[in-house]
Amino acid sequence: MKSGTYASTVSQSARALGLSLASVIAVAATPAFAQDTASAPAAAETAAAAGGYTPMTPTPGVGMPVAEGIGLQQQYSKIGEYGAWIHNGVLMPIITLICILVLLLLIVVAVRYNRRSNPVASKTSHNTLIEVIWTLVPVLILIGIAVPSIDLIAKQYKPAPKGALTIKVTGNQWFWTYGYPDNGDFEVVSNMLNPVTGPTINNGIRKVGSEPWDGPSHLEVDNRMVVPAGEPIRLQITASDVIHSFAVPSLWFKLDAVPGRINEKVLLIEKPGVYYGQCSELCGAKHGYMPIAVEALPRDKYDAWVMTHPGAKIDNPNAAAGSETDYLPGEEPAGAAPAADASAAPAAAEAE
Repeated sequence: MKSGTYASTVSQSARALGLSLASVIAVAATPAFAQDTASAPAAAETAAAAGGYTPMTPTPGVGMPVAEGIGLQQQYSKIGEYGAWIHNGVLMPIITLICILVLLLLIVVAVRYNRRSNPVASKTSHNTLIEVIWTLVPVLILIGIAVPSIDLIAKQYKPAPKGALTIKVTGNQWFWTYGYPDNGDFEVVSNMLNPVTGPTINNGIRKVGSEPWDGPSHLEVDNRMVVPAGEPIRLQITASDVIHSFAVPSLWFKLDAVPGRINEKVLLIEKPGVYYGQCSELCGAKHGYMPIAVEALPRDKYDAWVMTHPGAKIDNPNAAAGSETDYLPGEEPAGAAPAADASAAPAAAEAE
């Protein structure tokens, strides 16, 4: 009996010793393992400590429609400012003058050449001066409109600078997906917030106004497309099902999202803010419920937002500072290759 008790005591002591040794080994191995696997969360915590990310509260009337608004929205990109100038400073004055001229001509004809004032109608069939005027003047007007219009189109589709941040936009029925390949290839799914009154549009999504940073109903989303302000951004736009259209009026941006095709355009937002748009292509029953919310942040705050996503990394914000642009193969302008070779020669000399 005593021998059994003694054996049991020895067995329990050996088990306790084994557990103690296992604990010591586990504790000793944990720091090295954690150091390898927790580097990304540590970077995210560092970014959060430096400021983190809180969604920006939109400014009423900025980047969104306004009540009783007439004309274009206030523009917050250089291309938008140029386009608004063409509309307000070129097209509208020309259209106004043409309308006034036509109205005056109609009044003159109605007053002077009616049956009572002019019982004997003129039989004039040709007037060389008038024919020359009504042929040349419209031609000159169209040329005056074409010059800035073609310049605007060329500026809108100028290739992005080398090293510019790339964001992939995908239209879906009926929400948007934003991919960030330069920041670790994470994705953000953006759904419209449910209105306070009326039917539920997106199940599982909160109602608009439940957070202090929410914008207008039917325009605010649960996850915005966050971009750095003041930098050219390469947007690559496509669709997963039917044709959509990514359009933000206050940024002078509109580009179709076509399944199986990638359309590319440069977006540059001059100042931080929240800018709203909507899908501008009839894409199905809930076409009116897939808004776009673009949040432009200063670079440091954008980097902090990036690091809140698993596996994220910071891209090189200085790579887009150069004036060189990306071209498709065969589209490089004449003289581009020799310039590159000439710039490489001094670098090789310095290396020697």
